[in-house]
Amino acid sequence: QVQLVESGGGLVQPGGSLRLSCVASGNIFSIYAMGWYRQAPGKQRELVAGISSGGRRNYADSVKGRFTISRDNAKNTVYLQMNSLKPEDTAVYYCNQVLRYDELLQGRASGSWGQGTQVTVSS
Repeated sequence: QVQLVESGGGLVQPGGSLRLSCVASGNIFSIYAMGWYRQAPGKQRELVAGISSGGRRNYADSVKGRFTISRDNAKNTVYLQMNSLKPEDTAVYYCNQVLRYDELLQGRASGSWGQGTQVTVSS
């Protein structure tokens, strides 16, 4: 069973930046598509960015041009660089994985959800 540990969240002013990290252990990280998801209070969890095992990337419209997902297979880590943050980006951010990239883009996630990392954008 994969374990996913997110970190890097915090309180930031509008327009600021944060870099989130997610370390995976317990399976062969490199063969999985990885995704960053977020859940704001009172809302459903949503996929904000995905990266395939081969490095293909997709983003939710709300974060395009501001967020960048990347992965380091040697470190079993996926990152989310978040720039030009807005108050509406406030949420708990989670990572997860699926073997098939097309399934990840449909919102599937095969791992157990970790604790996530809180991102708060406020002045």
